[in-house]
Amino acid sequence: MNQYFIEGGAPIQGTIRASGNKNAALPCIAAALLTDEPVVLKNIPNIEDVQVMLDVYRAFGGEVTPLEPNAYRFLLRDIKTSEVPLEYARKIRASILFAGPLLARTGMVTLPPPGGDIIGRRRLDTHFLVLTELGAVVEINGAFIFRAPGLTGADIFLDEASVTATENAIMAAVLARGKTILTNAASEPHVQDLCLMLNAMGADITGIGSNILTIQGVPKLLGCEFEIGVDFMEVGSFIGLAAATGGELFIEGPDVRDLRPAKTGFGKLGIVWEQEGKVLHVPAKQAMKANNDLGGMIPKIDDAPWPGFPPDLTSIVTVVATQIEGTVLVHEKMFESRMFFVDKLIDMGARIVLCDPHRAVISGPTTLTGSELTSPDIRAGMAMVIAAMCARGNSIIRNVYQIERGYENLVPRLASLGARIISRQPG
Repeated sequence: MNQYFIEGGAPIQGTIRASGNKNAALPCIAAALLTDEPVVLKNIPNIEDVQVMLDVYRAFGGEVTPLEPNAYRFLLRDIKTSEVPLEYARKIRASILFAGPLLARTGMVTLPPPGGDIIGRRRLDTHFLVLTELGAVVEINGAFIFRAPGLTGADIFLDEASVTATENAIMAAVLARGKTILTNAASEPHVQDLCLMLNAMGADITGIGSNILTIQGVPKLLGCEFEIGVDFMEVGSFIGLAAATGGELFIEGPDVRDLRPAKTGFGKLGIVWEQEGKVLHVPAKQAMKANNDLGGMIPKIDDAPWPGFPPDLTSIVTVVATQIEGTVLVHEKMFESRMFFVDKLIDMGARIVLCDPHRAVISGPTTLTGSELTSPDIRAGMAMVIAAMCARGNSIIRNVYQIERGYENLVPRLASLGARIISRQPG
Protein backbone atom coordinates (compact mmCIF):
# COMPACT_ATOMS: atom_id res chain seq x y z
CA MET A 1 0.00 0.00 0.00
CA ASN A 2 1.27 3.46 -0.86
CA GLN A 3 2.42 5.96 1.74
CA TYR A 4 2.68 9.73 1.67
CA PHE A 5 6.13 11.23 1.99
CA ILE A 6 5.88 14.90 2.94
CA GLU A 7 8.54 17.56 3.40
CA GLY A 8 7.06 20.28 5.56
CA GLY A 9 7.54 24.02 5.68
CA ALA A 10 6.21 24.99 2.22
CA PRO A 11 3.25 27.43 2.20
CA ILE A 12 0.74 26.45 -0.44
CA GLN A 13 -0.02 28.90 -3.21
CA GLY A 14 -2.40 28.84 -6.16
CA THR A 15 -5.86 27.87 -7.34
CA ILE A 16 -7.73 24.62 -6.86
CA ARG A 17 -11.19 23.48 -7.91
CA ALA A 18 -13.43 21.92 -5.28
CA SER A 19 -14.64 18.37 -5.91
CA GLY A 20 -18.20 17.10 -5.81
CA ASN A 21 -19.67 16.31 -2.41
CA LYS A 22 -18.75 12.75 -1.43
CA ASN A 23 -21.59 12.60 1.09
CA ALA A 24 -24.10 13.56 -1.61
CA ALA A 25 -22.69 11.31 -4.32
CA LEU A 26 -23.04 8.13 -2.25
CA PRO A 27 -26.80 8.35 -1.50
CA CYS A 28 -27.51 9.66 -5.01
CA ILE A 29 -25.84 6.55 -6.47
CA ALA A 30 -28.01 4.40 -4.20
CA ALA A 31 -31.09 6.38 -5.27
CA ALA A 32 -30.43 5.44 -8.90
CA LEU A 33 -31.74 1.98 -7.90
CA LEU A 34 -35.24 3.45 -7.51
CA THR A 35 -35.96 3.59 -11.24
CA ASP A 36 -35.59 1.33 -14.26
CA GLU A 37 -34.86 4.37 -16.43
CA PRO A 38 -31.46 5.99 -17.09
CA VAL A 39 -30.03 8.34 -14.46
CA VAL A 40 -27.09 10.66 -15.19
CA LEU A 41 -25.13 12.01 -12.24
CA LYS A 42 -22.55 14.76 -12.71
CA ASN A 43 -19.76 16.16 -10.51
CA ILE A 44 -19.15 12.75 -8.92
CA PRO A 45 -15.75 12.76 -7.15
CA ASN A 46 -13.20 10.17 -8.25
CA ILE A 47 -12.59 8.64 -4.82
CA GLU A 48 -12.42 5.15 -3.37
CA ASP A 49 -15.83 5.25 -1.64
CA VAL A 50 -17.53 6.16 -4.92
CA GLN A 51 -15.81 3.30 -6.73
CA VAL A 52 -17.07 0.86 -4.09
CA MET A 53 -20.63 2.17 -4.44
CA LEU A 54 -20.39 1.77 -8.22
CA ASP A 55 -19.23 -1.82 -7.71
CA VAL A 56 -22.23 -2.54 -5.48
CA TYR A 57 -24.60 -1.02 -8.07
CA ARG A 58 -23.06 -3.29 -10.73
CA ALA A 59 -23.43 -6.29 -8.41
CA PHE A 60 -27.20 -5.76 -8.48
CA GLY A 61 -27.10 -6.02 -12.26
CA GLY A 62 -26.80 -2.33 -13.03
CA GLU A 63 -24.91 -0.75 -15.90
CA VAL A 64 -22.54 2.12 -15.08
CA THR A 65 -21.29 4.06 -18.10
CA PRO A 66 -18.62 6.77 -17.64
CA LEU A 67 -19.44 9.92 -19.59
CA GLU A 68 -17.35 13.10 -19.39
CA PRO A 69 -14.99 13.34 -16.39
CA ASN A 70 -16.85 12.91 -13.09
CA ALA A 71 -20.13 11.96 -14.78
CA TYR A 72 -21.83 8.55 -15.03
CA ARG A 73 -24.94 7.08 -16.58
CA PHE A 74 -26.78 4.49 -14.46
CA LEU A 75 -29.31 1.94 -15.72
CA LEU A 76 -30.80 -0.99 -13.83
CA ARG A 77 -33.86 -2.51 -15.48
CA ASP A 78 -34.03 -5.77 -13.48
CA ILE A 79 -32.40 -6.28 -10.09
CA LYS A 80 -30.57 -9.63 -10.00
CA THR A 81 -30.09 -9.79 -6.24
CA SER A 82 -31.16 -7.85 -3.17
CA GLU A 83 -28.07 -8.82 -1.17
CA VAL A 84 -25.23 -6.33 -0.68
CA PRO A 85 -21.96 -8.26 -1.25
CA LEU A 86 -19.98 -8.75 1.96
CA GLU A 87 -16.68 -7.68 0.37
CA TYR A 88 -18.10 -4.24 -0.40
CA ALA A 89 -20.15 -3.78 2.77
CA ARG A 90 -16.99 -4.22 4.84
CA LYS A 91 -15.26 -1.35 3.04
CA ILE A 92 -17.66 1.53 3.58
CA ARG A 93 -20.41 2.49 5.97
CA ALA A 94 -22.38 3.98 3.08
CA SER A 95 -23.29 0.45 1.94
CA ILE A 96 -26.25 0.74 4.33
CA LEU A 97 -27.73 3.34 1.97
CA PHE A 98 -28.87 0.55 -0.35
CA ALA A 99 -31.36 -0.69 2.28
CA GLY A 100 -34.03 1.93 1.59
CA PRO A 101 -34.06 1.80 -2.21
CA LEU A 102 -33.84 -2.01 -2.36
CA LEU A 103 -36.76 -2.34 0.06
CA ALA A 104 -38.79 0.11 -1.98
CA ARG A 105 -38.09 -1.64 -5.27
CA THR A 106 -37.85 -5.34 -4.34
CA GLY A 107 -39.38 -5.67 -0.86
CA MET A 108 -36.25 -7.27 0.60
CA VAL A 109 -32.61 -6.56 1.34
CA THR A 110 -29.81 -8.50 3.03
CA LEU A 111 -27.09 -6.22 4.37
CA PRO A 112 -23.89 -7.36 6.10
CA PRO A 113 -22.78 -5.03 8.92
CA PRO A 114 -21.30 -1.93 7.23
CA GLY A 115 -17.64 -0.98 7.63
CA GLY A 116 -15.93 2.38 7.11
CA ASP A 117 -14.25 4.77 9.51
CA ILE A 118 -13.58 3.74 13.09
CA ILE A 119 -14.42 6.97 14.91
CA GLY A 120 -16.52 5.65 17.74
CA ARG A 121 -19.84 3.91 18.16
CA ARG A 122 -22.00 4.61 15.14
CA ARG A 123 -25.54 3.46 15.84
CA LEU A 124 -27.71 1.67 13.31
CA ASP A 125 -30.81 1.77 15.52
CA THR A 126 -32.29 4.79 13.74
CA HIS A 127 -32.16 2.96 10.40
CA PHE A 128 -34.16 0.10 11.92
CA LEU A 129 -36.60 2.58 13.47
CA VAL A 130 -37.46 4.42 10.25
CA LEU A 131 -37.67 1.32 8.07
CA THR A 132 -39.83 -0.64 10.53
CA GLU A 133 -42.12 2.40 10.91
CA LEU A 134 -42.63 2.23 7.14
CA GLY A 135 -43.60 -1.43 7.39
CA ALA A 136 -40.38 -3.42 7.17
CA VAL A 137 -39.64 -6.44 9.35
CA VAL A 138 -36.01 -6.77 10.47
CA GLU A 139 -34.16 -9.99 11.25
CA ILE A 140 -30.59 -10.05 12.54
CA ASN A 141 -28.75 -13.25 11.71
CA GLY A 142 -25.11 -12.41 11.04
CA ALA A 143 -26.49 -9.91 8.53
CA PHE A 144 -29.42 -7.51 8.66
CA ILE A 145 -32.38 -8.87 6.70
CA PHE A 146 -35.19 -6.45 5.91
CA ARG A 147 -38.49 -7.63 4.42
CA ALA A 148 -41.42 -5.49 3.36
CA PRO A 149 -44.08 -6.77 0.94
CA GLY A 150 -45.32 -3.21 0.77
CA LEU A 151 -44.21 0.03 2.40
CA THR A 152 -46.74 2.44 3.86
CA GLY A 153 -46.18 6.08 4.76
CA ALA A 154 -45.97 7.01 8.43
CA ASP A 155 -45.44 9.91 10.81
CA ILE A 156 -41.90 9.23 12.07
CA PHE A 157 -39.82 10.98 14.72
CA LEU A 158 -36.14 10.11 14.34
CA ASP A 159 -34.46 9.51 17.70
CA GLU A 160 -31.36 11.26 16.34
CA ALA A 161 -30.79 13.48 13.31
CA SER A 162 -28.81 10.75 11.54
CA VAL A 163 -27.83 11.68 7.99
CA THR A 164 -27.80 8.17 6.54
CA ALA A 165 -30.93 7.08 8.42
CA THR A 166 -32.74 10.16 7.10
CA GLU A 167 -31.56 9.31 3.58
CA ASN A 168 -32.68 5.69 3.89
CA ALA A 169 -36.08 6.81 5.14
CA ILE A 170 -36.47 9.26 2.25
CA MET A 171 -35.52 6.66 -0.37
CA ALA A 172 -37.91 4.09 1.09
CA ALA A 173 -40.77 6.58 1.52
CA VAL A 174 -40.78 8.03 -2.01
CA LEU A 175 -42.35 4.81 -3.36
CA ALA A 176 -44.42 3.97 -0.25
CA ARG A 177 -48.20 4.17 -0.22
CA GLY A 178 -49.45 7.42 1.28
CA LYS A 179 -47.72 10.26 3.09
CA THR A 180 -44.61 10.14 5.27
CA ILE A 181 -43.59 12.89 7.69
CA LEU A 182 -40.01 12.78 8.99
CA THR A 183 -39.43 14.91 12.08
CA ASN A 184 -35.94 15.56 13.50
CA ALA A 185 -34.61 14.71 10.06
CA ALA A 186 -31.04 15.59 9.09
CA SER A 187 -30.89 18.64 6.82
CA GLU A 188 -27.25 18.79 5.64
CA PRO A 189 -26.56 20.02 2.08
CA HIS A 190 -26.00 16.42 0.96
CA VAL A 191 -29.44 15.41 2.27
CA GLN A 192 -30.86 18.35 0.34
CA ASP A 193 -29.07 17.15 -2.82
CA LEU A 194 -30.66 13.72 -2.48
CA CYS A 195 -34.11 15.24 -2.09
CA LEU A 196 -33.62 17.51 -5.10
CA MET A 197 -32.46 14.56 -7.20
CA LEU A 198 -35.48 12.48 -6.20
CA ASN A 199 -37.85 15.34 -6.99
CA ALA A 200 -36.21 15.57 -10.41
CA MET A 201 -37.14 11.88 -10.79
CA GLY A 202 -40.79 12.59 -10.00
CA ALA A 203 -40.84 12.28 -6.19
CA ASP A 204 -42.93 14.64 -4.07
CA ILE A 205 -40.75 15.89 -1.19
CA THR A 206 -41.36 19.18 0.61
CA GLY A 207 -39.60 20.87 3.53
CA ILE A 208 -36.18 20.39 1.93
CA GLY A 209 -33.49 22.07 4.05
CA SER A 210 -35.55 21.84 7.25
CA ASN A 211 -35.75 19.12 9.89
CA ILE A 212 -39.35 18.24 8.97
CA LEU A 213 -39.74 16.53 5.60
CA THR A 214 -43.06 15.58 4.05
CA ILE A 215 -42.96 12.86 1.41
CA GLN A 216 -46.00 11.90 -0.63
CA GLY A 217 -45.42 8.48 -2.12
CA VAL A 218 -45.64 8.06 -5.88
CA PRO A 219 -46.14 4.83 -7.87
CA LYS A 220 -43.03 5.20 -10.03
CA LEU A 221 -39.88 7.26 -10.41
CA LEU A 222 -38.39 8.31 -13.74
CA GLY A 223 -34.86 8.86 -14.96
CA CYS A 224 -33.15 12.23 -14.54
CA GLU A 225 -29.96 14.22 -14.95
CA PHE A 226 -28.58 15.75 -11.75
CA GLU A 227 -25.40 17.57 -10.70
CA ILE A 228 -23.96 16.92 -7.24
CA GLY A 229 -23.08 19.98 -5.15
CA VAL A 230 -19.58 20.96 -4.04
CA ASP A 231 -17.91 19.15 -1.13
CA PHE A 232 -17.85 21.81 1.59
CA MET A 233 -15.89 19.43 3.86
CA GLU A 234 -13.10 19.35 1.30
CA VAL A 235 -13.28 23.14 0.99
CA GLY A 236 -12.99 23.45 4.77
CA SER A 237 -9.97 21.15 4.73
CA PHE A 238 -8.24 23.30 2.09
CA ILE A 239 -9.02 26.47 4.05
CA GLY A 240 -7.37 24.89 7.09
CA LEU A 241 -4.39 23.79 5.00
CA ALA A 242 -3.86 27.29 3.59
CA ALA A 243 -4.09 28.91 7.01
CA ALA A 244 -1.84 26.40 8.80
CA THR A 245 0.93 26.67 6.18
CA GLY A 246 0.62 30.45 5.85
CA GLY A 247 -0.28 30.19 2.17
CA GLU A 248 -2.70 31.93 -0.14
CA LEU A 249 -5.35 29.87 -1.86
CA PHE A 250 -8.16 30.42 -4.35
CA ILE A 251 -10.86 27.72 -4.32
CA GLU A 252 -13.23 27.52 -7.26
CA GLY A 253 -16.78 26.26 -6.93
CA PRO A 254 -18.00 26.46 -3.31
CA ASP A 255 -21.43 27.72 -2.31
CA VAL A 256 -21.03 30.39 0.36
CA ARG A 257 -24.23 29.21 2.09
CA ASP A 258 -22.74 25.79 2.85
CA LEU A 259 -19.70 27.38 4.52
CA ARG A 260 -21.47 29.58 7.07
CA PRO A 261 -21.13 27.10 9.98
CA ALA A 262 -17.45 26.52 9.12
CA LYS A 263 -16.82 30.27 8.93
CA THR A 264 -18.02 30.68 12.50
CA GLY A 265 -15.64 27.98 13.76
CA PHE A 266 -12.60 29.11 11.79
CA GLY A 267 -13.34 32.70 12.82
CA LYS A 268 -12.63 31.73 16.42
CA LEU A 269 -9.09 30.91 15.26
CA GLY A 270 -8.69 34.28 13.59
CA ILE A 271 -9.05 32.77 10.11
CA VAL A 272 -11.11 34.57 7.49
CA TRP A 273 -11.78 34.32 3.78
CA GLU A 274 -13.47 36.30 1.05
CA GLN A 275 -15.79 35.07 -1.64
CA GLU A 276 -16.85 36.56 -4.94
CA GLY A 277 -19.34 34.47 -6.82
CA LYS A 278 -18.04 30.92 -6.90
CA VAL A 279 -14.40 31.76 -6.04
CA LEU A 280 -13.27 31.68 -2.42
CA HIS A 281 -10.02 33.47 -1.49
CA VAL A 282 -8.00 32.52 1.60
CA PRO A 283 -5.45 35.34 2.00
CA ALA A 284 -1.90 34.77 3.20
CA LYS A 285 -0.64 36.02 6.56
CA GLN A 286 -3.83 35.55 8.51
CA ALA A 287 -4.15 36.96 12.04
CA MET A 288 -3.88 33.40 13.41
CA LYS A 289 -4.91 34.50 16.89
CA ALA A 290 -7.68 33.04 19.01
CA ASN A 291 -10.69 35.33 19.40
CA ASN A 292 -11.63 34.94 23.04
CA ASP A 293 -15.26 34.72 24.06
CA LEU A 294 -16.85 37.51 26.10
CA GLY A 295 -15.02 38.17 29.36
CA GLY A 296 -11.75 36.83 27.97
CA MET A 297 -12.95 33.23 28.15
CA ILE A 298 -11.23 30.53 26.10
CA PRO A 299 -13.11 30.11 22.81
CA LYS A 300 -14.80 26.79 22.17
CA ILE A 301 -15.40 25.11 18.84
CA ASP A 302 -18.00 22.38 19.17
CA ASP A 303 -19.68 20.36 16.46
CA ALA A 304 -23.37 19.63 16.03
CA PRO A 305 -25.81 18.37 13.41
CA TRP A 306 -26.42 20.83 10.57
CA PRO A 307 -26.41 23.79 10.70
CA GLY A 308 -23.86 23.42 13.50
CA PHE A 309 -20.11 23.27 12.97
CA PRO A 310 -19.49 20.15 10.84
CA PRO A 311 -18.12 17.16 12.81
CA ASP A 312 -15.90 16.22 9.87
CA LEU A 313 -13.96 19.47 10.33
CA THR A 314 -13.13 19.04 14.03
CA SER A 315 -9.93 17.13 13.20
CA ILE A 316 -8.94 19.88 10.77
CA VAL A 317 -9.46 22.78 13.20
CA THR A 318 -7.59 20.86 15.90
CA VAL A 319 -4.44 20.86 13.76
CA VAL A 320 -4.91 24.47 12.67
CA ALA A 321 -5.29 25.48 16.35
CA THR A 322 -1.72 24.29 17.01
CA GLN A 323 -0.51 27.08 14.71
CA ILE A 324 -2.45 30.03 16.16
CA GLU A 325 -1.66 32.28 19.10
CA GLY A 326 -3.81 31.47 22.09
CA THR A 327 -5.78 28.60 23.59
CA VAL A 328 -8.85 26.89 22.13
CA LEU A 329 -11.16 24.13 23.36
CA VAL A 330 -12.35 21.73 20.65
CA HIS A 331 -15.37 19.70 21.73
CA GLU A 332 -16.24 16.74 19.49
CA LYS A 333 -19.71 15.80 20.71
CA MET A 334 -20.75 13.22 18.17
CA PHE A 335 -18.02 10.53 17.93
CA GLU A 336 -16.20 9.41 21.06
CA SER A 337 -13.00 8.15 19.37
CA ARG A 338 -12.38 10.86 16.78
CA MET A 339 -10.07 12.94 19.01
CA PHE A 340 -7.69 10.11 19.84
CA PHE A 341 -5.49 11.03 16.85
CA VAL A 342 -4.19 14.04 18.84
CA ASP A 343 -1.64 11.73 20.48
CA LYS A 344 0.25 11.85 17.18
CA LEU A 345 0.11 15.64 17.14
CA ILE A 346 1.51 15.68 20.69
CA ASP A 347 4.38 13.46 19.49
CA MET A 348 5.03 16.11 16.81
CA GLY A 349 5.34 18.81 19.49
CA ALA A 350 1.79 20.11 19.78
CA ARG A 351 0.67 21.39 23.17
CA ILE A 352 -2.63 19.59 23.57
CA VAL A 353 -4.41 18.32 26.65
CA LEU A 354 -6.89 15.56 25.80
CA CYS A 355 -9.41 16.07 28.58
CA ASP A 356 -11.54 13.06 27.67
CA PRO A 357 -12.58 11.24 24.46
CA HIS A 358 -14.57 14.30 23.36
CA ARG A 359 -12.58 17.39 24.41
CA ALA A 360 -9.10 18.71 23.70
CA VAL A 361 -7.48 21.97 24.80
CA ILE A 362 -4.92 23.26 22.30
CA SER A 363 -2.38 26.02 23.01
CA GLY A 364 -0.23 27.57 20.32
CA PRO A 365 1.56 28.43 18.31
CA THR A 366 3.92 25.48 18.34
CA THR A 367 6.51 24.29 15.85
CA LEU A 368 5.63 20.77 14.80
CA THR A 369 8.32 18.26 13.88
CA GLY A 370 7.98 15.71 11.11
CA SER A 371 6.98 12.24 12.23
CA GLU A 372 5.72 8.83 11.12
CA LEU A 373 1.93 8.75 11.23
CA THR A 374 -0.92 6.35 10.45
CA SER A 375 -4.28 7.62 9.21
CA PRO A 376 -7.17 6.24 11.32
CA ASP A 377 -9.99 7.74 9.23
CA ILE A 378 -10.63 10.12 6.34
CA ARG A 379 -10.67 13.43 8.20
CA ALA A 380 -8.01 12.67 10.80
CA GLY A 381 -5.86 11.48 7.91
CA MET A 382 -6.27 14.81 6.13
CA ALA A 383 -5.52 16.57 9.42
CA MET A 384 -2.26 14.63 9.57
CA VAL A 385 -1.43 15.77 6.03
CA ILE A 386 -1.94 19.38 7.15
CA ALA A 387 0.20 18.81 10.25
CA ALA A 388 2.98 17.27 8.17
CA MET A 389 2.89 20.13 5.66
CA CYS A 390 3.30 22.83 8.30
CA ALA A 391 5.88 20.81 10.30
CA ARG A 392 9.64 21.16 10.25
CA GLY A 393 11.28 18.21 8.51
CA ASN A 394 9.93 15.08 6.85
CA SER A 395 6.88 12.96 7.63
CA ILE A 396 5.54 9.62 6.45
CA ILE A 397 1.81 8.90 6.54
CA ARG A 398 0.64 5.30 6.30
CA ASN A 399 -2.81 3.82 5.60
CA VAL A 400 -3.49 6.61 3.10
CA TYR A 401 -6.27 4.46 1.64
CA GLN A 402 -8.42 6.00 4.36
CA ILE A 403 -7.61 9.53 3.17
CA GLU A 404 -8.20 8.71 -0.49
CA ARG A 405 -11.66 7.39 0.36
CA GLY A 406 -12.70 11.02 0.71
CA TYR A 407 -10.28 13.27 -1.21
CA GLU A 408 -10.05 13.19 -4.99
CA ASN A 409 -6.55 13.00 -6.56
CA LEU A 410 -5.16 14.58 -3.41
CA VAL A 411 -1.43 14.24 -4.04
CA PRO A 412 -1.29 15.78 -7.55
CA ARG A 413 -3.71 18.52 -6.54
CA LEU A 414 -1.61 19.50 -3.51
CA ALA A 415 1.61 19.22 -5.51
CA SER A 416 0.16 21.72 -8.01
CA LEU A 417 -0.07 24.18 -5.11
CA GLY A 418 3.58 23.78 -4.21
CA ALA A 419 3.24 21.08 -1.57
CA ARG A 420 6.26 18.79 -1.31
CA ILE A 421 4.32 15.54 -1.23
CA ILE A 422 4.67 12.25 -3.10
CA SER A 423 2.82 8.94 -2.90
CA ARG A 424 4.83 5.76 -3.30
CA GLN A 425 5.37 2.26 -1.98
CA PRO A 426 7.52 2.04 1.16
CA GLY A 427 11.15 1.15 0.79
